[in-house]
Amino acid sequence: MIEVKNLIKKYHDKAAVNDISFEVKQGEILGFLGPNGAGKTTTLRMLTCFVPPTAGTAKVADYDIFTQSLEVRKRIGYLPENLPLYPEMRVAEYLSYRARLKKVPRREIKKRVHEVMERCWITDHQRRIVGQLSKGYRQRVGLADVLVHNPPILFLDEPTVGLDPNQIRETRKLIRDLGKEHTIILSTHILPEVEMICDRVIIISHGKLVASDTPEALRKRLQGGMSVQMEVRGPKEEVLNEFGKFPGVVKVDHWERDGVVSLTLTTENNRDIREDLFMAVSRKGWVLRELKLEGVSLEEIFVQITTQEEENQ
Repeated sequence: MIEVKNLIKKYHDKAAVNDISFEVKQGEILGFLGPNGAGKTTTLRMLTCFVPPTAGTAKVADYDIFTQSLEVRKRIGYLPENLPLYPEMRVAEYLSYRARLKKVPRREIKKRVHEVMERCWITDHQRRIVGQLSKGYRQRVGLADVLVHNPPILFLDEPTVGLDPNQIRETRKLIRDLGKEHTIILSTHILPEVEMICDRVIIISHGKLVASDTPEALRKRLQGGMSVQMEVRGPKEEVLNEFGKFPGVVKVDHWERDGVVSLTLTTENNRDIREDLFMAVSRKGWVLRELKLEGVSLEEIFVQITTQEEENQ
């Protein structure tokens, strides 16, 4: 559905986006990550035909973003970080107006507006003036605007900004549901959001693509991907001596409080050694308070990859 090849955008001599290439398949939800100033928004603006690329090519829904931009715009919904709403219009009036601009057939406008207001939880506010809404409700109106013409491809830039926790939860559920019918690129700074929603992740830094894979594959690539959290009530020195050189463990971090030793054991080759650890604690006659397996978080992956890119600059 989306094909990007060697895309470049320069402002004077500075490359905001520097030779990136990637693809997004139909029905895929792609998380688009990067530090502030990495080039995320610039990339989205090129793919949505708001700004032209300096070099390279991209196709959205099989249409070229440079030579067939009108065809691209018909098939996308774009939710920018800063919503360009008309504050003097009422919600239903605004959405009807936007539906007409987006060439929704006249006989279907009322139905489509009703559907998207229900889907975005703003039906009870349809008579409210947009400028009098809270930021969270304005965000919902923007999302309804994105969906009103039922485009196959959605570009969502920070869609949960300004929402309260309940609204964030509902919006994440909505995006997951939309992924069954639409291809989505989701740009966000909320890394747990990406883990909960996205099928695949792209990370860019300084305008360059530095990682592209599933969160699980990235975990396996970095730091072996697994660690075991463990709490043992026993003599500190003996506990550290037992598990400091335990088979399959490559790194041990520890701290102690009130006679309980807490350990984080990084394992090699994604090994799950919890049964071996349990047996070792039992043989020693210590008390095992906690034993759980954890993967490397997306936040750790993000920090490690972008930090390495900073050092290479």
